[in-house]
Amino acid sequence: MDQPLRTERPGDRLRADHLRDLHAIEALALEDLASIDTTPAQDLARLLFGEGGEREQIHGRWRGLIRNETFRHRPGRSPAEQAAQSYEWLRLVNDTIGEPERLATDASLLASLHEWTAIVDGGGGLCTVASIHYNLFLGSLLDHESAEHRDLSEFTSMRRIGTFLCTELDHGNDSAALETTAELDPQSGGFILHTPHAGAQKFMPNTSTTGGPKSAVVAARLIANGQDQGVYLFLTPLSDEQGLLPGIRVRRLPMRPGAPVDHCLTAFDHVRLPREALLEAEHGRLGHDGTLISNLGNRRKRFLRSIGRVTVGKMCMSGAAVGASRAALAIAVRYGEHRRVAGPKAGERVPVNAHRSHHARLLRSLATAYAMTFLHRSATAAWTRHTAETRDEAERLVAVAKGWITWQARAITTECRERCGAQGLFAVNALAGFPDYVEGTVTAEGDNLVIWAKAAAELLFATETTQPTAAPAGQQELTNPRFVRSLLAQAEAIWQSRARAALRRGPAKDPLARWNRASSPALEMVSVHAGLRAADAFLEATERVTQPEARQLLDKLCLLFLLEQIRSHTGDLLLEAHMSADQVRELPFVIDTVVDGLAPHMETFVDAFDLPDEYLDAIPIANSGRVPLADYAGIAE
Repeated sequence: MDQPLRTERPGDRLRADHLRDLHAIEALALEDLASIDTTPAQDLARLLFGEGGEREQIHGRWRGLIRNETFRHRPGRSPAEQAAQSYEWLRLVNDTIGEPERLATDASLLASLHEWTAIVDGGGGLCTVASIHYNLFLGSLLDHESAEHRDLSEFTSMRRIGTFLCTELDHGNDSAALETTAELDPQSGGFILHTPHAGAQKFMPNTSTTGGPKSAVVAARLIANGQDQGVYLFLTPLSDEQGLLPGIRVRRLPMRPGAPVDHCLTAFDHVRLPREALLEAEHGRLGHDGTLISNLGNRRKRFLRSIGRVTVGKMCMSGAAVGASRAALAIAVRYGEHRRVAGPKAGERVPVNAHRSHHARLLRSLATAYAMTFLHRSATAAWTRHTAETRDEAERLVAVAKGWITWQARAITTECRERCGAQGLFAVNALAGFPDYVEGTVTAEGDNLVIWAKAAAELLFATETTQPTAAPAGQQELTNPRFVRSLLAQAEAIWQSRARAALRRGPAKDPLARWNRASSPALEMVSVHAGLRAADAFLEATERVTQPEARQLLDKLCLLFLLEQIRSHTGDLLLEAHMSADQVRELPFVIDTVVDGLAPHMETFVDAFDLPDEYLDAIPIANSGRVPLADYAGIAE
């Protein structure tokens, strides 16, 4: 059982200092914008983050926030200390935005918060609680009809933290089958929220008293007049300044690496809720006689409408993974310039980045990180601009992008750690924590494999899949990005045809067996589809570069990304006569030539990530190339 809450929080002075410095931070960000000239790195930065007021509004405020001294990299804090710190930082975020509802209604702004704060020490915990409070909790309240009649000031002022309780111990990916109940009480007109057995405990929300008093939006099965009406959301207070409220049962789970948060098992023992606790909208309203009125006749559809905020959550997880990948690459590339190793001549010392075996891996990761950023921008724009007619397609793009981006981030952050050798294992150098944090983004807001399986089923017979386009005559060369893009589109078409054929060959009266037959090629189709959408976003971005040198560099980086994407499909492309045998033989040499041209410019690419000096200065291997010897008492240089 958690201890009673303290009315005074140790972060109050921290917040006061932050508020006093906030205008100074904003002024520094504006100075940075004013100083932009036309160097390649700065032109690439404008492409990655936008220009002028848009850049400042979406990214500048969070970049300015992490320049604050409180966000400096300080390894050594316990997981419990980091979990508590996440809530103090959450209040700094709330102070920075000024209008907290904006973070619940502006998906681009909330996703960009994750891009920047995911990279600071303990930032994974901040991203987790921010995504829950602003998107899943506050956003769910605002999305339902009763929002205009609710007093949200407790949540927008952070007097109460919001959390979101959906998945249960026995129900994760099948959360539509969850078993927590909210039964209509005919006498009071309210509801009785109850956990019927241990397997129905909510797993793994941040419901402890860490961070202050909390309320939750709880997904529960609405029982009215003895009928199961499906899953709806209920606003439920969990704790106050004295501790947990009656009927609320909370048991802490072990801290997980990467993003320490107060994850818990949570149960309800006949907790009484008022009538207005039910979040209602067109998908479900409860009449005075307990009759359900809904524009959706399917209980599963009503549930998916209730938890529609998960789509924005996927965008936030993608943003965090993109930010972590860029930061890891900036550290690894800078280290590779500082770290000297024996050269080919006696007494010669060269940067480790000089070796092809080293820089080729980093360049592949750089090309992927740029593609991840552009795909994230494309998916975010599709979602924020979607109409009723394009909603399904936009939602699918966000889901496919989330799976692809977070899986790529896992590979990139691990690669960067390895490229820094044993130095990368020290917590003081930040890299070791990134892979652990990225693992959380792979699973959060929908396990990647599950959301890709859903996308695969939708794309299997979709007519809007990106069609191959032939390159102009005489331009079918591996050095032509548009031609290579057409090859990638052909690879997607090949895997779609295979998946369709496999489905037709499955047992007619066994849907699971039919899907099992088709799922492997269908998932490969989604993987190629994701890479193709990233390539299209990359190609579109290259058209917007104005600085000639930056355009040349980005064209080459885009070509490297595309060439790497088709590498594993050359057999199929040769078999279907989309590539010649000579092109297949030549591909490794073309890739090596592109890498050779890009190798001297790795620092330009990471400088464009625009990471604050204050952030990089606190990471030893991003500067000196090693953990400072001064940190070890009694050892002289």
